[in-house]
Amino acid sequence: MMQKAIDAHFHIWRQKDQPWLVGPMVPRIFGPYEPIRRDYPIEEFLADQQGSGVEKAVYVQTNWAKEDFETEVAFLQKTANETGWPHAIVGYADMTVDDIRPQIDRLKRYPLLRGVRMQLHWHETPAFRFAVSPDQVIDPKVRANVARLKDYGLSFDLQLFPAQMKDGLTLVGENPETNFILTHAGMLTGMELETTEAWKAGLRTLSEAPNLYAKLSGLGTFVHRNDPALIAYIVDNAIDILGSDHLMFGSNFPIEKLWTSHAELIKAHREAVGKHGAAAESDIFWNTAEKVYRPV
Repeated sequence: MMQKAIDAHFHIWRQKDQPWLVGPMVPRIFGPYEPIRRDYPIEEFLADQQGSGVEKAVYVQTNWAKEDFETEVAFLQKTANETGWPHAIVGYADMTVDDIRPQIDRLKRYPLLRGVRMQLHWHETPAFRFAVSPDQVIDPKVRANVARLKDYGLSFDLQLFPAQMKDGLTLVGENPETNFILTHAGMLTGMELETTEAWKAGLRTLSEAPNLYAKLSGLGTFVHRNDPALIAYIVDNAIDILGSDHLMFGSNFPIEKLWTSHAELIKAHREAVGKHGAAAESDIFWNTAEKVYRPV
């Protein structure tokens, strides 16, 4: 019997709402994206994942214009009200402002809001950069605003490369009442020994914080393909370092649709996780996301 699943990281969008989808292509960590420079509605996502065992899904923000942060969450709440999907929302909030609370007060009006994400990843490769500096994760304003999330019961989706994870531990460690979710399992960029060792060391650093979780999502980001061997490598090490009860599955659709189908993607994840037994399957495909995001 197939283990039911929560997809803890997916997107939908209207092209007109996304500055990065309407103008010239800009550097993104997942490479060229011409095939998804279009609308991707909830109906297409549901068709893509039909038969996958996914029963609930968590929407994660997609970089609307900063001033439209509330409009994005309102659109997703309306979509959920009309279709029953998604079941939880991770919105955007600008953690570099003097006080995040006015933004969060507006977002909290939407019942499905569970957390926020501001992408803080920085890499020596310019095309992989999003944050303004490698240490933005410990910028005083970012730290002060993240500390305010506990008052709202919100989580923070943390997107970092391995070289940033010591600073990441500072942020996570000083906010023990807030759940942090490491996006794309810490973004392993290649299989060179130096790269894999740095990635594992980064996960071990963050594993010191009991309020740190990670998503097995976006694992094709840097290889631009669905690679079962790579997925298995990441799953094996993530379970060893973080434990299955701190991991969750995410499809990262429609980004991964650039190179694979949802069926092939989840098949590779199920095979990789299945080797670790039924308890790991329950954790990764359901229990962790159910605990952290509380999807309705």
